[in-house]
This record gives sequence, structure tokens and C-alpha cells, in this order.
Amino acid sequence: MKKLFAAGCLLIFCCGLFTSSLAQDAPTITISKSGGRIDLSVNALTGADGAAATKTLNDDLTAAGVFQLVPSGGAAGYTVRGSAAGGSIQGQLVDRGGAAMLSKTYSGGSRTAAHAFADDIVLALTKHRGIASAKVAFIATKSGHKEVYLCDADGSGLRQLTNDANISVGPALSPDGRRLAYTGYKSGYADVYLIDLASGARERIVKFPGTNTGAAFSPDGNRLALTCSRDGNPELYVTDAHGGGARRLTHTRGSESSPTWSPDGGEIIYTSDDGGAPQLYRISAGGGSGQRLGAGFGWCTEPNWSPDGARLAFNVRAGGGFAVAVLDLGGGFSGGGGGSAHVVSGGGNAESPKWGADSRHLVYSDGETIWLLDTVSGQKRRVAGGLGRVSEPTMSR
Repeated sequence: MKKLFAAGCLLIFCCGLFTSSLAQDAPTITISKSGGRIDLSVNALTGADGAAATKTLNDDLTAAGVFQLVPSGGAAGYTVRGSAAGGSIQGQLVDRGGAAMLSKTYSGGSRTAAHAFADDIVLALTKHRGIASAKVAFIATKSGHKEVYLCDADGSGLRQLTNDANISVGPALSPDGRRLAYTGYKSGYADVYLIDLASGARERIVKFPGTNTGAAFSPDGNRLALTCSRDGNPELYVTDAHGGGARRLTHTRGSESSPTWSPDGGEIIYTSDDGGAPQLYRISAGGGSGQRLGAGFGWCTEPNWSPDGARLAFNVRAGGGFAVAVLDLGGGFSGGGGGSAHVVSGGGNAESPKWGADSRHLVYSDGETIWLLDTVSGQKRRVAGGLGRVSEPTMSR
């Protein structure tokens, strides 16, 4: 009976529930659509791994969207240089006068080291975190089943995490990218599992009667928000990072899903159909009454709060398909209003947006490909594809 109930609840969620050592004087750059880019020259890294590491570094810095890369020896404001060998990089960032703004050794393999070096360059020159070292997890059906896959933000290092030969949905990476929570049916029921990505160890952490799904890590990685139907109706709960101490947040006649945490961990925005069509609501992480967040669209799902707290990405219906919209939270939450919202990826089946650590880039799926979108320039690049149907990307921060 429990199995039938869980399967029925999953149908609600999948089909019915919303249909689907830096210098202190480094300059601060305000990133905006009208703002200029930072002139940066990347000298070819020396050493046995220099060519490959230089290419990765160039790709990462280009994708960051904040630099104008100029030829080596050109009149750049800043220059990147160093050496790469034996799986490590000794990298430097110097200003026009040759003063070192960054000097550090990176290890872990040339690609991993290059990603970390790129992120430190972004941080040194913009005061914003980079995304080159981020991990992206998603669901793909290449095996004939929904399984969880993992790769770097540039698509490299792709690997299949689960081999359950069953249904796996709702992947969520911890902010540090070391753990992954997902909903799996390995036991025959919709339960939440936690994977340690370094060791591969997995444990079933939420296994209440009914459906347990949509787990999302708090910004400090110590709590999970998720949907459980243990009391008969799909409601929001908060647990610790290992599924203990479950506490119910919502009490409605509708279905709640897709929780996303505020950067300080004090609030949660989620989707509910309690008022009819799915809309966005806000609630204290300690509980209370959910408040409707006016997003300006009649159908809103899968919200994701940017790490800087300024914007919310979510799904809307548009042009007969699905699109990704971004809501400016500068207007606050009062009176049902939330500021201005606009579509950043329209038409087709753009779904499941998730912010990167820089609060500028989003990953999303169109069903065939996982894309990384620069919401300032509008440019996007392919992260993964050719794996059957792909969905539900998530990104570490």
C-alpha cells in the first residue's frame, strides 16, 4: 500500500505538481550590462602541462564574462603567468607595474588546478566568486533509467553517480560540492539519499511513509529543506543534513515543493498550488505562514535564490513552452510584490534554473542539453548533452 501511495505521490510531483593571499587594494568592479570588461592578458604557462592548463584557464576566464582577453604582451591592465607540471600550477596575477596581486600554488591535477586559479583571478579582480571549480549534477536517461550524473561546470569530468536501474530525481549538491542529496526508488519507495562524492558512500536519510523529495541544502550545508507527504499532504519540512530532527513548516491544502534558501539561511522560497495555479511563496525557515511573492506570471515553479540574495530565478510558461525568468528582489516581498521580473531564456523547454556562486550564471535544461547561461550578456555554453533526456541540473557554490 505504501508503495502505491508513494508512486501516486510521485505522479503528482512529476506530472501534475506544476507539470514538471589576495591584495587588499584590488579594484572592485561593478558588473553590469553597460559596464566595461577588465583587460587581462594570459601568458602561456610554461612546463609539461602548460599548454593544456593555459587552454583551460583561457576558457574559464572567457566564460566568466567579466574579462576582455588581450594578446600576450598587449597593453593589458593585468597579466596572468606561471607554470604547470606534475598536476600542479604555480600561478601569478600581476598588475601593469608588475606587482603581484596573487601568487599561489594549486594542485589536484592540471585541469582542477586551472579551475581554481581562474576562480581566484575572478575573486581578486571583481570581489565576486568564480564558477570554474563548481560541480554540476543532473538527471539523464542514457542507461534507460533516470540516473544522476556529475561533471565540472565546463562539462569535463563527466561521470555517472547512480546505477540504481530505477527512478532517481531531485539531485541537490551541497554548497561545497562534496555531498549530493537525491530522491531514489532503490528501496521501492520515494526516499532521500545522501552521497559522499569523495568516497562514494551512500545512505538513505529520509524515509518517512509517502513521498520524500526535493531536498535542498541550506547555505551552510547543515540543513535540508524538502517535501514530505508523511502527514498525507505534500508539505515543506526542514531536517538536519542527515535527515534527523524533521520539522514541518507549512500547513495547507495544496502541494508544496522546490524549496530554496535565502543566503543567510533564515528564509525559504517555495512553490505552492494552494491558491490554484502554482505560485511562489516565502516563509521563515523556523515556520509560520507562507506569504505570496508576486512574480508577475500566472504559473511559477522551481525557484532558486541567488547567493547574493538580489535575484530569484524560476520557471514560467511562455510561448507554449517553458522559460526561465529572473525576479529582482530589490523591491522586497511586501504586498505580494517582489520587484521586476524578466525572461532570460524563452521558448522551448528551459527548466530547472540554478544559480552559480557568482550570482550571474545559471545552469538550466532544455530536455536535451544542460546549458550555462550568462544572465548579463545573454551568452550560453553547453555543459552536457547526448545522454538521452537530461533534466534537473544543480550547481555547487
